[in-house]
Amino acid sequence: MKMHNLLGGTLLTATLLTGLPAWASHGPTEVGGATMYPTKNIVENALNSGDHETLVAAVKAAGLVDTLQGKGPFTVFAPVDSAFNRLPSGTVPMLLKPENKSQLQSVLTYHVVPGNMDHQALNEAVMEAGGSAQLETVNGAMLTVMKNGNNLVVEDQAGNVANISTYDVSQANGVIHVIDRVLMPHS
Repeated sequence: MKMHNLLGGTLLTATLLTGLPAWASHGPTEVGGATMYPTKNIVENALNSGDHETLVAAVKAAGLVDTLQGKGPFTVFAPVDSAFNRLPSGTVPMLLKPENKSQLQSVLTYHVVPGNMDHQALNEAVMEAGGSAQLETVNGAMLTVMKNGNNLVVEDQAGNVANISTYDVSQANGVIHVIDRVLMPHS
C-alpha cells in the first residue's frame, strides 16, 4: 500500500522529476503572510503560513509530521484554511478525532504526489497526456491535473476541482502548490 510505503520511509521517487532540486531554480515565495524558504522542509514552512493553520493541525493529528519532514521529494497540493471551511459542517472536527486518524491520513496523503513536480513538470505531464494527466498520490488514489485556460487545476475522484493559486513554493524536500479546495479520494 502506498501510504504504508510513505510512512515506512520506502517511498519511491516519481518518474517525472524536474532534474534539479526545487530550491535550485526558485527563490523564496510568500504564502499566508510568511516567507517560505527553499532551505526549509514542507512542515517547517507550513507552520509559518497564516493560510495553512488547519492543514498543519490536520498533519499533526494524522501523525504525518515526521513523514513530511523526510527527504522526499514530495509534491504537495496544500489547501488553504478557507478550503477546509468549504467542507460540510462538522467534517474537520470529525476528521481530527483520534478514532478517525486513518481516514484523515487518507485525505491528507491524497494531496501528496511522490516526486518534485513543479509547474513546468505538471504542465508537461498534462500536455503529453493530451490535456489531462493522472497522478498517483501517496495513498494510491489518482488525481487529475488539467488545463483551465492558461492555468492548471486539480480534480479529485469526486469531481471537485481545485484552483492552484500559488505554484512552485520550493521546499528543501519538494514543492508546494497552494489550492483553494480540499481534495477527496472518493465520492
